[in-house]
Amino acid sequence: MTEPAIVFDKVTRAFGAVRAVDEVSFSFPHGALVTLLGPSGCGKTTTLRLVAGLELPNEGRITIEGRDVSRLAAAERRIAMVFQSYALFPHLNVLENVAYGLLVNGARKQSAEAEALAMLKTLGLEGLGARLPSELSGGQQQRVAVARALVLRPKVLLFDEPLSNLDARLRRRVREDIRDLQKRLGLSVVYVTHDQQEALAVSDLVCVMRAGKIAQMGTPTALYEDPADAFIADFMGEANVLHGAVIGPGRIALGGVDLATAMRAHPPGPAQLAVRPESVTLTPDGEGLPGRIGRAAFLGQTREYEIETAAGLIFVVTPAAAPAFAAGDAVRCRLDRVIPLRDAPA
Repeated sequence: MTEPAIVFDKVTRAFGAVRAVDEVSFSFPHGALVTLLGPSGCGKTTTLRLVAGLELPNEGRITIEGRDVSRLAAAERRIAMVFQSYALFPHLNVLENVAYGLLVNGARKQSAEAEALAMLKTLGLEGLGARLPSELSGGQQQRVAVARALVLRPKVLLFDEPLSNLDARLRRRVREDIRDLQKRLGLSVVYVTHDQQEALAVSDLVCVMRAGKIAQMGTPTALYEDPADAFIADFMGEANVLHGAVIGPGRIALGGVDLATAMRAHPPGPAQLAVRPESVTLTPDGEGLPGRIGRAAFLGQTREYEIETAAGLIFVVTPAAAPAFAAGDAVRCRLDRVIPLRDAPA
């Protein structure tokens, strides 16, 4: 049985009275890309720094591929980190940047440059070795930073908000590059972001953090389709969180209306019910929760609506090809899928 890449066992990191990481336990599998996701101040960056050895735990145990590294400094862990700013040396060319770590570790210049050239080729940067970082695009700089980390052959590669400095189009391309590289090389990666779409796109597992603890951990599909509570439902994409009741299998009461819907098993009784914006079908009449369009917007591929109902305001996203409605139109909201939630902790 393969050792997990990283294990946290009741790890706490406190700064004075503030527990940035509070008795966190998890096991990250070898060869997976695991994303730490959460709002500002949730503990995700501190967790990454604990993995890297840039912070040491006050309590608990950290192991990397079976080795206890809890008290080891960063240089002793065989961890490489790609920073938000890339941290490339502006006065060194691309080849010198990538070879730098090898030279610091005692490699001969000829050997270091040969390994650096091979890594540049692996990352599609062949022929760019003589350029300065300022002569590269943002995506190319990102790949140089990754090459500099990978040439050291780390056991785990860490990314700290790696796409935050890129524009929207480049973000998508670079995240695809990172995912492709991780799969191709079988890397164990821990990736920090606050961007839910980014986390859904690149991850094998997503670990959502809140107030220094793990709120929920699972595959992107599981967290999106079966969030544990209202916090996860709202954080993992948009969700309408409504107060209603579960009547029985496939039946709910919402806004005084008895509705049939697809849903996971849940005991009958009052419940918070999450409805994704794309899980609502709008019709001018028929079955469904009655409502009135308060706002309508055309966004090219989709249309967005805010619908006033007896259960509260519902945000809906439909394909542009679906029937269109205007502000003031009376509609019926057919809830194609509803997610019963447990209450989020205070």
